[in-house]
Amino acid sequence: MIGAYNAAPYLGEAIESVLAQTYRPLELIVVDDGSDDGTAEVARSFGDAVIYSYQENGGNGSARNHAVRLASGELFAFLDADDRFVPDKLEWQWRELEADPELDVVFGHVLEFVSPELTEEQRASVRPPAPEAAAWTAPNLMLIRRARFLEVGPFSESVRVGVTVDWYARATEAGLRMLMLPNVVLERRLHLTNNGLRESDSRGQYLHVLKAALDRRRAAAEQGGNGA
Repeated sequence: MIGAYNAAPYLGEAIESVLAQTYRPLELIVVDDGSDDGTAEVARSFGDAVIYSYQENGGNGSARNHAVRLASGELFAFLDADDRFVPDKLEWQWRELEADPELDVVFGHVLEFVSPELTEEQRASVRPPAPEAAAWTAPNLMLIRRARFLEVGPFSESVRVGVTVDWYARATEAGLRMLMLPNVVLERRLHLTNNGLRESDSRGQYLHVLKAALDRRRAAAEQGGNGA
């Protein structure tokens, strides 16, 4: 599932990286989050290989939730419109879920790269990519069982940044069994319009998300103590 907002320059590569997966069958959903560039044309150029849906702009969390409502599969995977899956991503993760029925979600490592079309001047304004692959528990690196995703609940639509932090905190609180693969499963593009840059005015929402998670844990601990 791909949520896309004004992602025309990169969406094609993201879609191609999904269609190149060694795992089948695939259901690929692109939710256009109110784009006013060529995002719709890029998505529709792939024909029946992509389920395309448009919505008024609601943010990344809203676009992902819209995609979830359209999805019919028993396993969920998410991808940002400017990033790329490696070809074996879904197969590696599916094998782990198949081997252990008690496992709920599988993550992997991410490798960053600077988008090649940037000029030297533009590259100077983008932070350097991490020198090594890193373990990351973001939704766009995971493969998760549908039932367990729904148990955690949808992505937050009340914040523009911190959506990932909020969802992972709730997944941890729900007791999901997680596995981190050593494999690189995602290539993360660094460019001039990454979501963290585009939503820079909303970064204070990270503190709101973290405080909410701490408040939930504190309340759960107090209830446990009272129960004892």
